[in-house]
Amino acid sequence: MYIAIGMVEFNSIAKGIEACDAMVKVAKVDLIEAHPVCAGKYIVYITGNVDAVRTSVNRGLEVGERNIVDKFIIPNVHPQVQPALTSSSQVVKLKALGCIETFSAASAILAADAAVKAAKVDLIEIRLANGMGGKSFVTFTGDVGAVQSATGAGVAMVENEGFLVESIVIPSPHDYMGKAIL
Repeated sequence: MYIAIGMVEFNSIAKGIEACDAMVKVAKVDLIEAHPVCAGKYIVYITGNVDAVRTSVNRGLEVGERNIVDKFIIPNVHPQVQPALTSSSQVVKLKALGCIETFSAASAILAADAAVKAAKVDLIEIRLANGMGGKSFVTFTGDVGAVQSATGAGVAMVENEGFLVESIVIPSPHDYMGKAIL
């Protein structure tokens, strides 16, 4: 179980690599992912205790300076976030469907965590920036009211920063959507 997670997203692959090295050297964190994503960006995704993650992310921000696209620190990440990031969620039946699309990888994770904490929904997937021109999205399912509440919470988390592309709620998706989404 993750205590805290953090991410820094860079618009330079070289600066991202340099910052990743600095981030893992400055604090006792575990590196979950560090790699290029579409549109020539680079993400560094870490976990550890809250203070270590905060120290590491702050170091990444210092090193990355003008190359920062987005960042986050989530002190108590919801347990559904990591399985959704690895496409290993256990959702087998689609109910109402929610989707939040963002301009950054970090903002999709923030939206997903806010959504699943706000209402009784199941995260399906958090897809980060690869093959989508740098965009990311999160999908989730549950009862209509819960999906509407979760969508509202996720949107509220990212829209003020200008990272929201679009959000949708489909109250009763066609059966074929289960094949497409799950």
